[in-house]
Amino acid sequence: MSNIIEISHLSKSFGDVKAVQDLSFRVKEGELFAFLGINGAGKSTTINIMCGQLTKNAGSVHICGADLDKDDDTIKRSLGVVFQNSVLDKALNVQDNLESRAALYGITGKVFKERLKDLSQLLDFEDLLKRTVGKLSGGQRRRIDIARALLHQPKILILDEPTTGLDPQTRKLLWDAIARLRKEQKMTVFLTTHYMEEAADADYVVILDSGRIAAEGTPLELKNTYTGDFITLYGVTKKQVSSLGCPSEPLKQDVYRVAVPDTAAATELILKYPEVFRDYEIVKGKMDDVFLAVTGKKLTGGTEK
Repeated sequence: MSNIIEISHLSKSFGDVKAVQDLSFRVKEGELFAFLGINGAGKSTTINIMCGQLTKNAGSVHICGADLDKDDDTIKRSLGVVFQNSVLDKALNVQDNLESRAALYGITGKVFKERLKDLSQLLDFEDLLKRTVGKLSGGQRRRIDIARALLHQPKILILDEPTTGLDPQTRKLLWDAIARLRKEQKMTVFLTTHYMEEAADADYVVILDSGRIAAEGTPLELKNTYTGDFITLYGVTKKQVSSLGCPSEPLKQDVYRVAVPDTAAATELILKYPEVFRDYEIVKGKMDDVFLAVTGKKLTGGTEK
């Protein structure tokens, strides 16, 4: 797969604050790319530069083969962006919002009606077309935000924390729609999220910390590098767990979680202490564990803890 986004040595400062520092990464065509970091890590600054809303201090940005410095119009037409905060006009109904946006891309008349029909089916808002946006729920509004970003059939969909605060049902609907777009249209998705289970499904992950890349790789590579495996032991005593010589924590009575470097180490323990491993399960570390190991911070609902 070829690179559809190429960022090289990107830097941006606001006075003394270095928001982005010598940032370089690639996104492959058709990829689900996760861009992670706590608030203030540089994610939104990078996205705003890519969209042409902020000027950079240094570095280069190439998207769909176009240079941001020379052909920002081509880049803007190739991007569909869903910002954290809705940009819909609350006074207009859903159809009027989408129709006025589509007109900016020259999408009118019959072509618009067909596009509206396709998107309203994909994102399940056919019954909301005549409803005023200001009267929509957060989940309903988010669906229209995404439809707005998809009107001109962009090659890249940028989702800046698209599911924050949404109920599980709406989150599933959105991700099912995005999966369909990726499968049918080979769409590239550039995601920032505070939900680590969404990042775990990405093809590639970049973790930002204070404007720099702190770690990058596939979710599996990151888990193998920055976390180990965890064994949950059932029906054991504290003494038995201590005999294993590994870091552990009690979860409840007779249940302990033991940390091991990798699956091979777990296998070695099982063979050596069969009497302790009568009832157990092994899981790999999660993306939450990776993020904490890399940055020393937890990523939870947009707040640093």
